Amino acid sequence: MKVGIVKENAAGERRVALVPETVPRLVQAGLEVLVEEGAGIAAWFPDEAYTDAGATTATTDQLYATADIILTVTSPDEAAAARLRSGQAIIGMLAPLIDPRLSASLAERGVTVISLDGLPRTLSRAQGMDALSSQANVAGYKAALVAAEAYGRFFPLLITAAGTARPAKLLVLGTGVAGLQAIGTARRLGAQVSGYDVRPASRGEVESLGATFIELTSALSAAGEGGYARELTPEERAAQQAELAGHIARQDVLITTAQVPGRRPPVLVTEAAVAAMAPGSVIVDMGSGPLGGNVIGSAAGATTVTQNGVTIIGAQNLAASVPTAASNAYSRNISALLLQLVAASGSESSDSGGSALKIDTTDEIQAGVVVAHGGEVVHPAVAKLLAADAEGDANVGLAGH
Repeated sequence: MKVGIVKENAAGERRVALVPETVPRLVQAGLEVLVEEGAGIAAWFPDEAYTDAGATTATTDQLYATADIILTVTSPDEAAAARLRSGQAIIGMLAPLIDPRLSASLAERGVTVISLDGLPRTLSRAQGMDALSSQANVAGYKAALVAAEAYGRFFPLLITAAGTARPAKLLVLGTGVAGLQAIGTARRLGAQVSGYDVRPASRGEVESLGATFIELTSALSAAGEGGYARELTPEERAAQQAELAGHIARQDVLITTAQVPGRRPPVLVTEAAVAAMAPGSVIVDMGSGPLGGNVIGSAAGATTVTQNGVTIIGAQNLAASVPTAASNAYSRNISALLLQLVAASGSESSDSGGSALKIDTTDEIQAGVVVAHGGEVVHPAVAKLLAADAEGDANVGLAGH
């Protein structure tokens, strides 16, 4: 069975799906590893490192023509998707809840689609495969550094002959994996840090890092299924925003991390809250993306300065800006999932027709990550989105008549 590692071509993407260190594990499992020429260069992994580890370099055409399984970090672009053929499998962070039509088009062509986005994070045996957490960890670290670079003063308390500089006051909204790493990094940089989350269990984690947990009088719990936060109701959101505004106004630096899988990120910081912040304050919106952000006025991948002097950074894909560390972690995640799938397939291969992997959606892990197989979309949530899209298109067609 041949596994192909592609060169990422999305703008600003510097990660690679598999690093040389992980190649021997796959080879020992009986897999042949093909690496597209230059796949790891942006993450500082030269082709020679892969060949020394037991992989074989290949051109783009060779890789797509011969690999049974394609490993990627992000979704393939139109050209790459067109190269995929029936019987192949693609594994990566494919965001099927954001772009369900990609999965549908690949399913129609007989491609098995497996996305790490849907991994059940609370399942203990899946923790080593949790790419969302590993990449969020890297992104949270970088968010604190981005904030420190944009902030025009010191983070730590400094007492010098030229006077005393007070520590920066920094608040992290959303204390999941990314938020906790941002808190820890900001604390190490010397900032005075506090955190807030709608999940009550987060309090202990925040305080264990030496930060202060903010409690709202309009306290509510939004703990959802699978380790994620649920979406708040409009009434809950309004109460949260109103009370958070007072805390935000007292901060020098704000980092927001809140996301809901497949949904528009919740707005935590209103225009009025930004207007109440002091000139020179910095906001890093980690929730910023194609569906929106946590901060009114933020734009994905852009930095803006408001009329009152607040810098808003729409931090998009921060993990890619720490490519070596992010790739190392992701490589362990995707290889752990791949090896489990290979173990399940036993001696079966693509030579028998169909996918090179044995797909069993009764397995808890596979039920979460397998999006399309056997010519159809099998993930319920993605199928539901596609059905809604089809119904919407049908209604538009009827309206046109």
